[in-house]
Amino acid sequence: MNKNSQKAEFIAVVGKPNAGKSSLLNWLVDEKIAMVSQKANATRKRANIIVMHNNTQFIFVDTPGIHASEKLLNKFMLEEALKAMSDCGLILFLTPITDSLQSYKNFLELKTNKPHIILLTKCDTVSNEKILKKIAEFEVYQSHFKALIPISIKHNKSKKYLLDELEKFIPPNPYFYDPELLTTQSMREIYKEFIREAIYKFTNDEIPYLSDVVIDKVDEKGEIYNVYADIIVKRESQKNIVIGSGAGTLKKIGIYSRKMIEKIINKKIFLKISVKSDKKIAKNEKT
Repeated sequence: MNKNSQKAEFIAVVGKPNAGKSSLLNWLVDEKIAMVSQKANATRKRANIIVMHNNTQFIFVDTPGIHASEKLLNKFMLEEALKAMSDCGLILFLTPITDSLQSYKNFLELKTNKPHIILLTKCDTVSNEKILKKIAEFEVYQSHFKALIPISIKHNKSKKYLLDELEKFIPPNPYFYDPELLTTQSMREIYKEFIREAIYKFTNDEIPYLSDVVIDKVDEKGEIYNVYADIIVKRESQKNIVIGSGAGTLKKIGIYSRKMIEKIINKKIFLKISVKSDKKIAKNEKT
């Protein structure tokens, strides 16, 4: 393909916690790459998801949820989102169709100078009448956004519609990455995020936010890959919760994350997860 006909852009995907950013990106690439959780603030750091459509390369940047908080970790996450918006040429603001406009008002208060598009998500959950009503509510702010797009990730036809619309705002650029890539994340980073997702799924509200995962070693020799990981928590009592009675919780975490890893690499793996405590974890703003 002639490089002069290529288009490419970095797009920051933002919104309040639990707006569905990671679910949207997994849907766009037809792969489970980004971590998904029903608990807020699951995404901690930026991640690039690459989508090819016609002659356009979209580099979607998954970001932590936008919200104000005094907690050190949450401040770091907000900074990550702000950096992504600053670094990208276009912003995609996600908001569920059933939400009020308050999160969008909060977004406008950030006064970013980058053009943005509003994406109304979960439109399959309401009637057409309610969709039109919500669109009318946003008309007050139409001088701020480039476009407003209602979609549902449950409808495959929405994918082409979304990418066709976004393509209109992408400038001519040579591709930034190999078109065969789906993400710029290393496999170790993906393994870590899958284990973190399992922690969010099988432990209580406190544990996921006071824990981290370290991939110690990956042995990719032979037909079965060996992956060794540590779950790090702050206190011994939390360590016991992650392990669970008869190691039941840790087994669930291991089985869940192993299946996700095997699916994306199309290989059998042996996954060994240990649990350790470290009091310093709460002081590490980038945990």
